Amino acid sequence: MERELALEVVRVTELAALESAPWIGRGDKTSADDAATTAMRTMFDSVSMRGTVVIGEGEMDEAPMLYIGEPLGNGDGPEVDVAVDPLEGTNLVARGLNNALAVVAIANKGQLLHAPDMYMQKLAVGPALAGKLHLLDPVEVTLAKAADVLGKPLSDLNVMILDRERHAPIIGTMRRLGARISLLSDGDVAGAIAPAFPETGIDLYLGSGGAPEGVLAAAALKALGGEIQGRLLPENPEQYERAVAMGLADPDRVLAMEDLVGTDDVIFAATGVTHGEFLEGVRYLPNQRAETHSIVMRAKTGTVRFIKTIHYLPNKTVRREESASLTG
Repeated sequence: MERELALEVVRVTELAALESAPWIGRGDKTSADDAATTAMRTMFDSVSMRGTVVIGEGEMDEAPMLYIGEPLGNGDGPEVDVAVDPLEGTNLVARGLNNALAVVAIANKGQLLHAPDMYMQKLAVGPALAGKLHLLDPVEVTLAKAADVLGKPLSDLNVMILDRERHAPIIGTMRRLGARISLLSDGDVAGAIAPAFPETGIDLYLGSGGAPEGVLAAAALKALGGEIQGRLLPENPEQYERAVAMGLADPDRVLAMEDLVGTDDVIFAATGVTHGEFLEGVRYLPNQRAETHSIVMRAKTGTVRFIKTIHYLPNKTVRREESASLTG
């Protein structure tokens, strides 16, 4: 993949963040997601690539845009797989809470897992713990190993996990062991990436969340030197067969990094919609301007860029088109 593609992809996440930001705190997650999806799809038309959505908003009959199998890009450049989450944390935006992101991952064709829309058991860590833990170990063993490798008492471990009823047994065990717990209301991608950023204070992320979000997090962690392991959790025979149909011959096996994002290059980009663990949200400025904070990473080089951009809102593509339709 051309290195210029990394910066082109940031423009895609920036516009998705800008278009969903007006819906922060308005209690309408559907409109927020629609705005982000429309913006992301519009901006992809200008990107020099021949892309295909492998993780998106659903099947063709479920999603009008960014559906699985949809072609993206202007027809020039490399042939790539594209994974998108136009608004990761729709509930966060609707409720005005932290950690909502616009997210894209791109890899050479055939590298990204075609993850079915179901739960995945996950264990995500930063560079210090990469290769040191195993997804199927009991929680007690995982925490003890992590504390030993990090050289800290177990009581100083900070574990992030989604605040869900299904996680009550895990949370109870961790509290019994004395670990610190950071409960996450939503934002599975941001949560899984957090251990790779020392400033978050998060040592590891575990529990179950969406399988597509697991692939997106793996793209970021590969560039950051971290690791995520996953295992699909089909809830019925139909979901199991769907996983098989999407190329997973054994849906029960543990998926390593190479299973999720391949062994080749991968690019990850995200723009904050609301303030989060490692990215600030969209901030409105005087004179019809707005500020965005993004991150773009490339696994091949290990380069991590934080980008602050000032946008003049009347010049944004989707906003111009909306204005024309309203006045025409």
